[in-house]
Amino acid sequence: MGVPNLDSPEEEIKKWLNHIAVICLSEEFQNLKKELESIYLKSDMDNVRLVAFQDALYAFLAQEEDDDKAYRSRA
Repeated sequence: MGVPNLDSPEEEIKKWLNHIAVICLSEEFQNLKKELESIYLKSDMDNVRLVAFQDALYAFLAQEEDDDKAYRSRA
């Protein structure tokens, strides 16, 4: 699922936001976020919780994009 642009129809944006919500509620996402928070706390970063959330979400979205590209290249 690609990132919608600002001109995307409302339904496409709603689907994309729903997809992100499902990711954020997943056990795998929560585990990664907690692990990153722990690492970032040890490194004395600012905004640990926010940065860990952003990095975990980026990791999940990037992985999905890689998986989609690999699937399309095999098809």
